[in-house]
Amino acid sequence: MNTVAKLGGFGIGLAAVFTAALGLGRTVGHTPAAAPAPTHGGHAAAATAAGPATALPAGLQISQDGYRLTPLTATLATGAPREFRFQITGPDSKPVTGYTTSHDKDLHLIVVRRDLAGFQHVHPRLAADGTWSIPLAVPAPGQYRVFADFQPVGHDGLTLGADVPAPGDYRPVPLPAAARTATVDGYTVTLGGELTPGASSRLTLSVSKDGRPVTDLQPYLGAYGHLVALRDGDLAYLHVHPDGEPGDGRTQAGPEVVFHAEVPSTGAYRLYLDFQHDGKVRTAEFTAVAGAPISTPPAAATATPTPSGHGSDGHTHE
Repeated sequence: MNTVAKLGGFGIGLAAVFTAALGLGRTVGHTPAAAPAPTHGGHAAAATAAGPATALPAGLQISQDGYRLTPLTATLATGAPREFRFQITGPDSKPVTGYTTSHDKDLHLIVVRRDLAGFQHVHPRLAADGTWSIPLAVPAPGQYRVFADFQPVGHDGLTLGADVPAPGDYRPVPLPAAARTATVDGYTVTLGGELTPGASSRLTLSVSKDGRPVTDLQPYLGAYGHLVALRDGDLAYLHVHPDGEPGDGRTQAGPEVVFHAEVPSTGAYRLYLDFQHDGKVRTAEFTAVAGAPISTPPAAATATPTPSGHGSDGHTHE
């Protein structure tokens, strides 16, 4: 899925492992969890809550199991989009051309600045020679992390990450405070539940518009909600999907989508929820906490575009 480190209301979800800590502010516990746990749709269990102490969270490595993410474009464009190209090479050092489709796509590309602003989730196109490409522009200069979330044929899912700069005057912004609600394009998304380190946490994301629950969410990438979480500090990556899916006879099309997440320690995360309604995909962004409940009164974190990109919906979904 441009990969950062791979939450309240959406369909009952998959247990995925946050390999990271969520704490309010910019300080994060970086102790990786210990053992791979199964993930939804073949995604790698690199972000894990049980297993070897040496296991790394997803997205922190540029290579794993002989597979490597190789950017072919040295910088990212600001302003007008410019072609961004990269390859995934396999254990034989040749570009990978065979992928297992996961959530309607062969590869998901996540792009985000190192301060967790300017999030984009896009889907590049694969050429016969194994080169992925997509027209891409980021909202502001800075150091960006690109994550490739994919599953090679015959292998488990992987998330690899690499840093790519966008030249210019980089002005980092603070991580927004934790809040229960986020607004984007006239929609309000409410986060319910608490992240508990070392235990599975049920998080419910509920969507409303003009004060009314949205009960006709449209499928996006095979689900009613698509969630990416990135740990503040090192951008450890977690990619989660609801367990239910459209048309399964039990999963409702809103207003709630439910996820289950397990985080091994305290710390701060930025959560990015993609949902589709009225033919358009929108992204609601939250700062979430593990180990400390959000005690402040609910406050809307608006998604009005800013130069930093925090809370903006200026990115594309392809």
